[in-house]
Amino acid sequence: MKYQQRKKALILLADGTIFHGKSIGKEGSAFGEVCFNTGTTGYQEIFTDPSYYGQLMVTTNAHIGNYGTKEEEVESNDVKIAGLICKNFSFNYSRPAADASLEDFFEKHNTLAIADVDTRALVSYIRDNGAMNAVITTEIDNLEALKKQLAEFPSMKGLELASKVSTKEPYFVGDENATYKIAALDIGIKKNILRNLAKRDAYIKVFPYNAKFEDLEAFNPDGYFLSNGPGDPEPLSDAIDLAKDIIANNKPLFGICLGHQIIALANGISTYKMHNGHRGINHPVKNLVTGKGEITSQNHGFAINREETEANANVEITHVHLNDHTVAGIKIKDKNCFSVQYHPEASPGPNDSLYLFDQFIENIKNK
Repeated sequence: MKYQQRKKALILLADGTIFHGKSIGKEGSAFGEVCFNTGTTGYQEIFTDPSYYGQLMVTTNAHIGNYGTKEEEVESNDVKIAGLICKNFSFNYSRPAADASLEDFFEKHNTLAIADVDTRALVSYIRDNGAMNAVITTEIDNLEALKKQLAEFPSMKGLELASKVSTKEPYFVGDENATYKIAALDIGIKKNILRNLAKRDAYIKVFPYNAKFEDLEAFNPDGYFLSNGPGDPEPLSDAIDLAKDIIANNKPLFGICLGHQIIALANGISTYKMHNGHRGINHPVKNLVTGKGEITSQNHGFAINREETEANANVEITHVHLNDHTVAGIKIKDKNCFSVQYHPEASPGPNDSLYLFDQFIENIKNK
């Protein structure tokens, strides 16, 4: 019944291109940068990942919602994507362990989604023309006004979004009697990162995006962590200064995704907005230290400059992306600091990258 009552909807791209679909339930309009994720599973984790804040997510998998949702399979406290674009939306689900349907999940979090879209054509268009701003809408008779709003919507380049998703106040995760204490900067942190640190006998204090070195140092931590997150890393001057202070004091430091970019910027290496970015669960990475390959989960629209990294005498490239040879990991020579551009906590089937958390703990032990 609901399926037949759905309203017509469309995607309007910044360059004027239009793709058609139908609404899932909620009506209205949602603006953001349109991007795509090639993962076949993990849609709930994607939708709640703070790194996707402000983005309209196109899922390339043909069926979304077929295994429902489960309360603990979230990476933050609510949905972070600006809206969903998919081909076949499953109103019913078949997984016994699920708590609710994806439709109910979106209704709970007031999220706009549209389906019956030719996602193959849309993704092909984005791949050719690059990620760009867009609006998804059921207000199909209001196109001229939407075009004006879309033209004024800010570009992801230069956009600071960490403050939109970071905690307002510090909080704790794990056992306070754990062996290790870790100070984590929340610039869009995922819950599974905290779970992985806590599993390794760590007690974590999570700090807001603009915390100073003195704030973290007052916790007397054994190690420091810079999280993933959304937006352009360059405007995050507080986080860059924090990374500089941690590195200058030679404290154990580990960065993931946006945290990786912050560490690069703290060492004078610039970042740039990618044509499309990497978003999926099967990205091949080579560990240059061990010579081994890893199948990784990735989610980023910015990357660090490889030429500048290679020219920096203080920085060593430890991992490279095998599809486009972008930098996927670095370590700072003569400092207790390393970072990766991908998500070791996501474990896309194989647990190829979980060793990075163990490496961080070893660095703390040997500091």
